Amino acid sequence: MTKDRVLLVDDEVALLRTASRVLAPHYEVATAGTATVALELLADFRPDLAILDIRMPEMDGFQLMAELRGREPNLDIIFMTGIVHEVDAQLIRAIREKAFYFITKPFDREVLLTLVGRCLELRRLGRENRDHVTRLEGQLEEARRFQASLLPGVEADIAGTRIAARYHPCEALGGDFYDFTNAGAERAAFIVADVSGHGVSAAMLTGIVKSAFHDAHAEGFAPGAVSERIARALRPFDDDRFVTMFCGRVEGGTLEYANAGHPPPLLGRPGTSPRQLKLTGPMISPAFSDLTWSVERARLEAGERLLVYTDGVTEMRGEEGLYGDARLTEAFCGAESSGPELLDMLLSSVRAFAAGRPEDDDLTLLTLSR
Repeated sequence: MTKDRVLLVDDEVALLRTASRVLAPHYEVATAGTATVALELLADFRPDLAILDIRMPEMDGFQLMAELRGREPNLDIIFMTGIVHEVDAQLIRAIREKAFYFITKPFDREVLLTLVGRCLELRRLGRENRDHVTRLEGQLEEARRFQASLLPGVEADIAGTRIAARYHPCEALGGDFYDFTNAGAERAAFIVADVSGHGVSAAMLTGIVKSAFHDAHAEGFAPGAVSERIARALRPFDDDRFVTMFCGRVEGGTLEYANAGHPPPLLGRPGTSPRQLKLTGPMISPAFSDLTWSVERARLEAGERLLVYTDGVTEMRGEEGLYGDARLTEAFCGAESSGPELLDMLLSSVRAFAAGRPEDDDLTLLTLSR
């Protein structure tokens, strides 16, 4: 096992010899009688810790610490001093300069060993913690890329249906999900879902939702079949896991849909009061394993727009409280645009209302029109 490296710098030869004898059985030690020699040793020796006398020729210990850390920013420093009448002032400066510790000469052998051992132990722990965080960040980035890969593009024209979506997670791994696909026979299918929680567990659930949605190709992406497949996929999980979901299939001017505990989508033309598409069942959860989700139909006329969203949109907080259903309905009704332009306008409205406040939940919107 490689020994930790300690650099001793002091213009007193006797003290260097004594300190080196104390530390050498436990650490790799290099000594320097001047700041110049210490700086020359730095590149090849690469110390983990430097023990510096404060009062030296050429430059004092504080100046040398600045030079050393300019080249090795993570180097730990312990100061030594024999100037008894200025101890308090030097101690305060050492603390301000972020030295690890400060001792006076002559030092006790056990004090020096204990202090150096503790400093290097904390250094190792800090390095291990940084390495652990780096690994976690790498794994989180892999999970984020995986979750992003679950999403389709942001726009599509499928069987005469124009679809656009926007997705903004509040964390690296969100709990919202959307997808759309060609369901064959001049039909387009789509889904917007919101799984419980955030982070890795939520990302795992969104992957399960996507898998269930695509497995429903066997039933032509019928909304009822999608609901049942998601419910079956969630059964092995605890009862506190759940998914709200709106799944639809468009054929001609008919929208067939299942709404499992999801905020009611809005359907209408610009400038007119939109209709809300009702629930067809509760949220999907292992706690409701015996329930089924009915399927409803609605007309989707040319020129009408359907807006599906997650509750992060209406629950965005601003100075006046929550953004709310009424503001979203008003913004949707007043917008002359459709497709991606409509979604960008709605997101701008939500963020203007929040006035810079952080997002507490994911924001997902999907719109389609014929």
